[in-house]
Amino acid sequence: MSNPDSSRRRFLQTGAGTAAATFSITGASKTNAAPKAKHQKSGIFVGDGDYRYEVIHGWAKLPDKYTWQTTHDVATDKDGFVYVIHEGRIDQPDHPAIFVFDPDGKFVRGFGQQLQGGGHGLEVRQEGSQQYLYVTAYLTHKYFCKMTLDGEVIWTRRAPMDSGIYHADEPFSGERIFARNRFQPTNFAFLPNGDFLLADGYGGHVIHHYDWDGSWKRMIGKPGKGPGEFSLPHGIWIDDRPGKQPSIVVADRSNSRVQWITMEGKHIKTMDDFILPANIDQLGDLLLIPDLSARITLVDKNDKLIHLGEDEAWRKDVLKDGKAMRRNPDGWKDGRFVHPHDACFSPNGDIFVAEWVQTGRVSKLQKV
Repeated sequence: MSNPDSSRRRFLQTGAGTAAATFSITGASKTNAAPKAKHQKSGIFVGDGDYRYEVIHGWAKLPDKYTWQTTHDVATDKDGFVYVIHEGRIDQPDHPAIFVFDPDGKFVRGFGQQLQGGGHGLEVRQEGSQQYLYVTAYLTHKYFCKMTLDGEVIWTRRAPMDSGIYHADEPFSGERIFARNRFQPTNFAFLPNGDFLLADGYGGHVIHHYDWDGSWKRMIGKPGKGPGEFSLPHGIWIDDRPGKQPSIVVADRSNSRVQWITMEGKHIKTMDDFILPANIDQLGDLLLIPDLSARITLVDKNDKLIHLGEDEAWRKDVLKDGKAMRRNPDGWKDGRFVHPHDACFSPNGDIFVAEWVQTGRVSKLQKV
């Protein structure tokens, strides 16, 4: 099922958009892609051997009328354009929450003002001849939606009340409440038949399964610390690396672990050498897992972990004083991460990292 060009920003082809449409996975196209990004240089590197990257922190540029805010997620489309979503500030309702950049980091457009104060997860999916954004909004917003690449909303969905776990007024609640009976969605994963999974990471601590048009089908998992249970399942992905039975992989953040479960929700295995795993991406036989605790982790085909930017002394600086470092860009170090909240591969193996820092930061890790 996997191909070497596929990544979390996987492109799903559909028929005419009806319920009877058939679905098949295709990877991002290189031959028809936009011109390759120019090779940029910083002289700052992380990793070694096959996993060596040049780190470019100031890769993307904004026009003066916009400001970087708390960055959350990052995605690429089939033409190499990069999409960045911010939590945004509710007191700036006219400011875009989503920015788009070309492969060289030049600003293209901004939209998603309605997400200000709650923008979170972001994925690109191709359906038929069109690409779409799938977006989650949390805090007081509490919904997920499908958009065009220009920001037109196709549909919006709120708490799946058929699941039986949410407060009776949750579909109408605009309150910032974090509880197991509240809906605070975080990220998506896509299935080969066109269905998708949604992690309710900050709310129910479960995973929801939807069909292709956003109709709820079932719930997977429950809160807890045992096998197949979750404490803040922040990121999800379908692990279909070559030679492996496809399974759901979950960044079980507050349990400091990554879990693999079957499509039916049965526990397969757990890896514990994580601190605060936040999301997951895949390129060929590599998994990419940003860790909110100051590092990026690669998982190779043999499940060996390769930590990028690992520096224990730096991590202690980042975490002290109530994570004050996230508000102090003057204290950041080149080639070191503060709070990686999301990361994705480009088709050529570069990595983009979005960090949960107050002034926003999106870095490019250019494969050497």
